[in-house]
Amino acid sequence: MKKQLLLLLSFVIITAIQGPDTSKAQSIKLLGQNTLNGAINGVLLGGATMALQDSDKFGPVRVGLGAGTLYGIGVGVADMSRIEKGQQFYLSGTFNDATNSSIIPLLDTLYGAAGGALIASSVSLILKEPFLEAIQYGAGAGAWAGFGFGLIDAFVLAEGPNFAQASAGTTSVDGFITYENSSSSIQVGMLSPGLFAQKKLSPSSLTTSYQPSLTVMNLSVNL
Repeated sequence: MKKQLLLLLSFVIITAIQGPDTSKAQSIKLLGQNTLNGAINGVLLGGATMALQDSDKFGPVRVGLGAGTLYGIGVGVADMSRIEKGQQFYLSGTFNDATNSSIIPLLDTLYGAAGGALIASSVSLILKEPFLEAIQYGAGAGAWAGFGFGLIDAFVLAEGPNFAQASAGTTSVDGFITYENSSSSIQVGMLSPGLFAQKKLSPSSLTTSYQPSLTVMNLSVNL
């Protein structure tokens, strides 16, 4: 598991330092975004499996990380084959608009987990069943249901890729996971790596050192 995380982190860093003004870098970034989204989605589904099995063993999370990474790479390659040279990828799903296909199942997985937990907890209150167990099983089942719908939404129901819409609604936030609503009034970017330059002046020289940085979240709200 540590080796998989190291390989994934190395891939993300290599993707981040590519020049953003070339079509090749755009394709690599698209692959990187899908890979990271797939890995996160796999971990979430692994956790959902643990909840449904009522288990404290992290085997499903380990398998989910590996399978999700491979799934993300596959989706990234598919997205790269659908875009034209120099174009921005833009997909319009049922609930979300996305700049890559894998973000739609990821968000639907989160929506499903939240919805499942809410429904199950409400039923438990009515039937006077254990509350925490209801949330556990409801969130687990909801996550898988949301992921299943997300796959159908992303690859069957969604409209796109719409290159004209991508050009008109370019996001002002950066990150490997990006989201914006249909009117682009709310834009969210998560996990944006970069380099921080620090200059040091001495009597004989001026030196510059670079340190890696990671912006967890960027939020843009236009009222």
